[in-house]
Amino acid sequence: MDPGMNQLLKWSIENSQTASSDPTSTSDPKAVRPSGRPLNAEAINSLFGGPTDADLMKESMAAIISPNITLENKLVAFDNFEQLIENVDNANNMENLGLWSPLLELFTSEEAELRRYANWCAGTAVQNNVKAQERLLAMGAIPKLINLAIEDPSEPVRRKAIYALSSEVRNYQPGLDEAVKGLPKSVVPEGAIDAGNMDALDQIMGKLREDSARKSS
Repeated sequence: MDPGMNQLLKWSIENSQTASSDPTSTSDPKAVRPSGRPLNAEAINSLFGGPTDADLMKESMAAIISPNITLENKLVAFDNFEQLIENVDNANNMENLGLWSPLLELFTSEEAELRRYANWCAGTAVQNNVKAQERLLAMGAIPKLINLAIEDPSEPVRRKAIYALSSEVRNYQPGLDEAVKGLPKSVVPEGAIDAGNMDALDQIMGKLREDSARKSS
């Protein structure tokens, strides 16, 4: 079921129950009744036919990859997309909507700003989100993130790649194990590293940021 329609159904049931349990609902038609839980924007859009978050995500990605859209407008669409996937449910819906593949393809865009936003969005989607972390790993994106974090000629792109890599490996051991395989030995502490060890992960990401900053100086 569409998430908005699901919320609408829940709202209808809850408010129906509120009204039936309210003694003023039949005895006094002018009485002020409890309003219940308000509808969210997704449910309202479903009710009145407006675009859902899924629609907006697909439209944003279509604009980003369109050859007929200016770079400025692509960046506006990317900013909208990033804000949408701050919502965990929307981030998890990326797989169902087929949005991971076009996003990761933008890692190799000729435009540095598109590469930067692609890494930014990847990091936002996987942050504190195991389902998205699993998807990024399954898509083979970790070696690409490492390459971008170390080799990309644009320092802002390198920073966002490090952010995405950091978000991917925190509290997610399979992602960290994969990253350790490809990271330079100079940035990885000796011995086993636990994905829940924030100090160790901060040390790794700190060295990557230091290396990136030296390349820009």
